[in-house]
Amino acid sequence: MRNFFTEQSNYDKQPFVAVQGYGDTCCQAGWKDIADQLRNRIPLSKEKHVLVVDCYTGVDGQRILSELTKALSPDYTVHASELMKAGDAIDQMVYPDVTDDEVFGYLTRLHLIDFFDPFKLAEAKEKIEKMSSGLVLVLGVGASLIAAADTLIYADMPRWEGQLRFRRAEADNLGVSNRGFKASLQYKRAFFVDWRVCDRHKKKLMNHWDYVLDTVNNDFPKMVTGEAFRAGLRQAAERPIRVVPFFDPGPWGGQWMKEVCDLDRSSANFAWCFDCVPEENSLLLRFGNTEIETPSINLVFFEPQKLLGDAVHGRFGDEFPIRFDFLDTMGGGNLSLQVHPSTEYIQEHFGMRYTQDESYYILDVGDDAFVYLGLKDDVDPESMMDELYQSTSSGAFDAEKHVAKWSIKKHDHILIPGGLIHCSGANSMVLEISATPYIFTFKLWDWGRLGLDGKPRPINIGHGREVINWSQTAKEVPGKLINAVVKVDEGDGWIEERTGLHEREFIETRRHWFTKPVSHHTNGTVNVLNLIDGREAIVESPSNSFEPFIVHYAETFIIPAAVGDYTIRPYGESEGKNCVTIKAYVRTQS
Repeated sequence: MRNFFTEQSNYDKQPFVAVQGYGDTCCQAGWKDIADQLRNRIPLSKEKHVLVVDCYTGVDGQRILSELTKALSPDYTVHASELMKAGDAIDQMVYPDVTDDEVFGYLTRLHLIDFFDPFKLAEAKEKIEKMSSGLVLVLGVGASLIAAADTLIYADMPRWEGQLRFRRAEADNLGVSNRGFKASLQYKRAFFVDWRVCDRHKKKLMNHWDYVLDTVNNDFPKMVTGEAFRAGLRQAAERPIRVVPFFDPGPWGGQWMKEVCDLDRSSANFAWCFDCVPEENSLLLRFGNTEIETPSINLVFFEPQKLLGDAVHGRFGDEFPIRFDFLDTMGGGNLSLQVHPSTEYIQEHFGMRYTQDESYYILDVGDDAFVYLGLKDDVDPESMMDELYQSTSSGAFDAEKHVAKWSIKKHDHILIPGGLIHCSGANSMVLEISATPYIFTFKLWDWGRLGLDGKPRPINIGHGREVINWSQTAKEVPGKLINAVVKVDEGDGWIEERTGLHEREFIETRRHWFTKPVSHHTNGTVNVLNLIDGREAIVESPSNSFEPFIVHYAETFIIPAAVGDYTIRPYGESEGKNCVTIKAYVRTQS
C-alpha cells in the first residue's frame, strides 16, 4: 500500500470560533455548576417560577430531568413526552411522509404541536397556570408549548450526534419508543420528519433563550447564556469559519484520509468526510477556555442574510445550498453506479425544492484511477434496464457495456448534473462539490457487495429509471463534463480559472493557482473554499475586519457574504510555493 502523504498531518479536526468579549464566566461546565447557576436565577421566595428546558430530538431528556430534579427539587414537573399522542397514532400521522420506501420519504409539513394530545396539553397548561407558588420544571421536546417560561433553556443536538445515538440504540424518533429499530430507518424518519419539525420550532425560540445547553457529552454537559451564544453566532457570520468535520467508514472506503486527516489507523477504512454540510456538522464556539458544540445550521437560521447574502437568502431561505465532502476510494472500491433526480422529480416525489447536482474534484489518484460518466453512445435503454433488474437476483451487471469509462488524474474536475449516470472508481480521492440535498442518490448497481452491516445495500432502480437522461452519452463528456476549464484572469503570482459547474447547476466554481496574495470578494454571496494544494495558506482582511485565518491542506472553509473583501496567500512552510484553492458560490447573475 502506497503512502498517500509524505508530511505530518496538519489537518485541524476540531476548528472553533473564538468568541470575542465573552469569557468563561458566561459558561458553566458539569451538572453541579449548571445546577448552581440555575439556583442563583430562581427566586428564594416561594413565588412561582417556571423553568422550561426545551429539547431537540435525540437529546437525553431523562438524564436532564434526573439531574435537575435531584439538584433543584421542583414542586411540579412535566415531561413533554407524557403529553404527546400515543406512539401508534404518531406513526399513523407521519406515515405519508415516512412511506414504506427503505431510503426516501417526503419532506413533512407537520409542526411540533401536531405531535401533542390537545386534551393532555390543555390539562397541563391549566394546572401550571393555577399554581401560585413553587418551582415548576417543564422539560422535553416542545416544552415551551406547554408553559410560558420565566427561565428558558434550550438543549440542542447536532444531527451527526443524533445519528450516532441511533446506531448505539440510545435514541428514539420523535414521540415514539423505537430505539433499537434499524438505525437507517430511524435516520430516514428524522431526516424527513423529526428534524424538520424541531427546526421549525427551534427557529421561533432562538431570540428568547436564556441559556443553551450542550449535552453531546451527557456526563459533562456545558451551558452558556443565550446572550453570549447569540453574540457568538453574530461574530461567526462576519469572519471565515470552519465547521467540525466528521468521518465515517463505508463498504468502498479507502485509506487516504487516515494519513492526510490523521485518523484512527486501526479502522478498516474511511469512506466519507462531511466537512461542510451545515445541516449535519457542528460549530464549536469557544468562550474563554470553554467550547460549546452547537449544530452549525443554527448559524444559518440565526444570521441567514449575513452568512448567505441577500440573493442567496432570497432564493434558498435559511438553507445552506452548497455542500463540500470527501469520498475516499484510495485502496478501496468503486462507489455505486448511480444517478441523481431531476428537479421536477425531487420536487414531486420528495418535497425538496432543488436537486442534488454535483461534481467531483479529484484531489489525488492512485494507479489506473477512473470514473464512469455518461452512457455509451450506442446504449439500448431497454436492454440496460432489463439487465439492471436482472442483476438484483443474478448478482451480475456489465457496467462497461452500457456506461462510458474515463481515466482521471489529479486536479481533474468532473461535472455531474442530475440525470447523468456516474460512479467514482477505486483509487481516487474526490472532493465532492454539490447542492445540499445529500441523500438523493439512486443506486443502480453496487457491484454485488454488502453493506457494513453484512446486508445488501438498498438499490433504487425504479427511481433511477424515471430520471436517467438518456441523451447524456459519451460524446457529451470531453470538454463539457470533464475539465470544462476556462482561464478567467491572471496577475502577479496567480491565475484564476472557471472549472464549472454545468449550466444546469446553480453553483459556480473558480480555481486559483497562486504563489502570491490573491484578492477575492464575496460579491454578496457566501463562498465555500478548500485548499486543494499547498500545506497552508492564510486568509486576511484588507480592512482588518477579522483576525487572520489559517487553513491547511484539504480543509474546507466558509467565507460569509458579509465579509466582502478578503485575500488568500501562501503561509508558513508554503510561502513562495504554489498553492491552489477551489471556490464555490451560487450564481446570482449571468
